Amino acid sequence: MNAKLTQAGERILIIFNIFILFLVLFTNKLVLPYWLQPAGRLHTLVLHFPIVILLLALGMDFFRFRPGNNANTFYTNFSRSLLLTGTLLAGITVIMGLFLSREEGYTGDTLLWHKWMGAALFFIASLIYWLRNKKWYNMRIAGVNALIVAGVLIMTGHYGAALTHGDNFIMQPITATFTKATVPLETAVIFADVIQPILERKCVSCHNMHKLKGELALTDSIGVMKGGKSGKLFVPGNTAISLLLERVHLSLDEEKHMPPSGKPQLTGEEIALLSLWINEETGFNKKVIALTVNDSLRLMATALLYPVIDSSAIFGFPAADEKTITKLNTNYRTIAHFAKQSPALDVNIYNRDAYSIKQLEELIEIKKQVVSLNLNKLPVKDADLKSISQFENLRRLDLNFSDVTDNGLNALTSLKNLHTLSLSGTRITYNGLKEKLVALRKLKTISIWNTGISVQEIIALQHAFKDITFIAGFSNDGMDTLKLNSPQVKNNTLVFGENIAVLLRHPIRGVEIRYTLDGTEPDSIHAPIFENNTIISKNTKIKAKAYKAGWFSSDIAEFDFLKNTFIPDSVRLLYPLNGNHQAEGANTFFDTRLGAMGANNPAWANFWAGSRSNDLGLVAFFNKPITLSSFGLHFMVEEETGIYPPDIVEIWGGENEKQLKLIASIKPPLPKKKDKLLKTMEVSFKPLTVSCLKIIAKPHVDKKDRKLLLVDEMFLN
Repeated sequence: MNAKLTQAGERILIIFNIFILFLVLFTNKLVLPYWLQPAGRLHTLVLHFPIVILLLALGMDFFRFRPGNNANTFYTNFSRSLLLTGTLLAGITVIMGLFLSREEGYTGDTLLWHKWMGAALFFIASLIYWLRNKKWYNMRIAGVNALIVAGVLIMTGHYGAALTHGDNFIMQPITATFTKATVPLETAVIFADVIQPILERKCVSCHNMHKLKGELALTDSIGVMKGGKSGKLFVPGNTAISLLLERVHLSLDEEKHMPPSGKPQLTGEEIALLSLWINEETGFNKKVIALTVNDSLRLMATALLYPVIDSSAIFGFPAADEKTITKLNTNYRTIAHFAKQSPALDVNIYNRDAYSIKQLEELIEIKKQVVSLNLNKLPVKDADLKSISQFENLRRLDLNFSDVTDNGLNALTSLKNLHTLSLSGTRITYNGLKEKLVALRKLKTISIWNTGISVQEIIALQHAFKDITFIAGFSNDGMDTLKLNSPQVKNNTLVFGENIAVLLRHPIRGVEIRYTLDGTEPDSIHAPIFENNTIISKNTKIKAKAYKAGWFSSDIAEFDFLKNTFIPDSVRLLYPLNGNHQAEGANTFFDTRLGAMGANNPAWANFWAGSRSNDLGLVAFFNKPITLSSFGLHFMVEEETGIYPPDIVEIWGGENEKQLKLIASIKPPLPKKKDKLLKTMEVSFKPLTVSCLKIIAKPHVDKKDRKLLLVDEMFLN
């Protein structure tokens, strides 16, 4: 690096020290403009460069004191330039990280430690750079400095990993498969001993006080009751509109699916337990024994608290070689001892995309020791069950939501020690299962909800096999008629351009979805059956209802599909947004993201009235003129909390910003008392060719207080 570049780098280093010190001290007061958010999100991409360069530079700095290196001008200059480069990159990374920390979802002590450790790393590297040429600076000091920097790097990385992946990221695939120690049934509390352990295994790593993702803490009942930025986590007695189950039932490729793709997923039994807990309104203090003896929640809770495989059981086979177990553990297959000092092994395979029959065949070396196998939500075929039959001591087998059928069950009849079998969500039938149950003489519990087996057939199976507990669904006693959840929409967005193919789904197989497009309620006779061939080309409210023989029909689900033909080439805000609710800045209004109920939903741009009055004001530009004939606005109303429609909306248009004329205006009615809804207002006008639009929406103001205005999307057609 030549002298001019070095001098420039040193000046930038001084500026970075002052700027970073300022940012670290006043981070909480930092309001980040939307155009700087991408810079913050590059933090995780850039951070690896300073780590490598700093370690290399400090290593070279240590060895420069050796004879020959100290006299080598190229060596000393190169090591100095490398240290300067690494320190500057560390500074850039720290600045990006501080920017990123201002986004939602980052809070708590872990963030605080990561922030200060990262800043300390930069300040220490800067200090080393300025002191390395002092006369008293020697090889010993250089070595101590290298160790200090390495230690701070490790701690910074540790807190960064905890912040990104959760406190237990490294061990989670293993610990997520462990079963909570049993507690006496007489004292077991449903939430504390059945539900909370599920949350701890699968959710708490991202939703705790150190990493408050989505402003949601699931470490205790208080956090569960409070919910997060998207609203309440559940509605007691109503699984259909409970956010917790909505996120769980989303497909794995959905961004909002929980737990995230790549992390251990909830099993069918865990989902069923959560559903039952919400549906039966047991609260947080009710004991398991307070439920009736035949209650589904009690049966499942008892099976969980007292698993068929007793951890203290003495198995008649030797322990597997620990080196073999270590070798067979992979990113998507965990093998752990079922209990301390026990030879029995628990195998958990996950990640649908990574699954293959090879993952089962490779376990031949520990076939005697495998007593529990979890293949939940994997594409396991009938042919794969032949490999499973080799596990002669298998006690528990989870095949929930796999692709197995009656034909594959033949292979399981050789498992003479099988006590617990989970087949929920598969295509098994009554006749196929009944035939195989005769051979499975030690079977005690079988899960068969959401299969092709009807309620009446389940009752028949229970009468025929009195020693087996059939877990059949979400009813109070396992046998009553159940109410279906409402249909769900699969489209990534409900805002579209020319047209859109409507995609609806239901988490339970065999459900018939009926729908209407004219605002009427869909019934089971006249409303058309949804068959994934519905295409709409205008604003449409779809009403859908789920039906299935033997079940009560669902509540009606409503989906508003909204058309937006024209997307501006650029948008400029005329007035600043609320510092706490900036959404995507100027891009908010044409990004096709619709907000949900709740002021903290990240899609809403917030404008407030009163003494600090801000209008919603923006100018939109089009590179090529458009012919516009209508304008629409999507906003939220929650009368009790002071979230109101705009007082008036003005639409101005013209050839450029200096030649604008008022095209139309909208004056929405005031909300009724206790109104709580999402609303779209639209105005049509004579077609007009424009290259520039100005939109002004004025928040409502009355004499008592100022009213909030929450807007997420505009529609130009």
